[in-house]
Amino acid sequence: MKHISASQFRAHVADVLARDEAQGGVLSDQAPIRDPAWHDGEVSDLKDAAVLIPIVDRGGEAFVILTLRTGHLPSHAGQIAFPGGKLDEGDENAIAAALREAQEEIGLKPEFVDVFGQLRPYVSATGYRIFPVLGAVRDGFELVANPCEVENIFEVPLRFLMDPGNHQRKVGEWRGKRREYFAMPYEDHYIWGVTAGILHNLYETVCSS
Repeated sequence: MKHISASQFRAHVADVLARDEAQGGVLSDQAPIRDPAWHDGEVSDLKDAAVLIPIVDRGGEAFVILTLRTGHLPSHAGQIAFPGGKLDEGDENAIAAALREAQEEIGLKPEFVDVFGQLRPYVSATGYRIFPVLGAVRDGFELVANPCEVENIFEVPLRFLMDPGNHQRKVGEWRGKRREYFAMPYEDHYIWGVTAGILHNLYETVCSS
């Protein structure tokens, strides 16, 4: 992807989602995409979760806000992630959950986020059905990391993440089985697993068609 602003990307996504909706229905209602690490028969019940993909302009170029999870968390400790988490009973929908989690984890207030789309759900090998929510972050926002969950907040250029040349397909072993996964190393940050898989899905949905 060439240099692009958040507003340009938002407009492009709107066109793609409108086309897909006309052809096959709303993306968020379609069958989930399975993470390449998934193995049939390992998970019987999926738990619903939502993540926010926050996109912000820096000098007219779009960047994606990501987090580094703290090392003491019971799951995915020390990994890079989007703000997000499980849907609570009080959440009206996935969008509400993603915005709530973003505020709780990085202090991003919902009034600074313009939601402009949702991707197909993404099923992780750990048993979560994740609903990715796209949001444009307006000027004036402030971020404060919740030390219980987030060690660091950083940004990656959208054009880097949407460049298929940066999408590595790796193989490893987990729970005694061979697994494939995506990785997108960026500077000192190793983006991999579900986060990289969702970003690859974003590329496949928006940029490769």
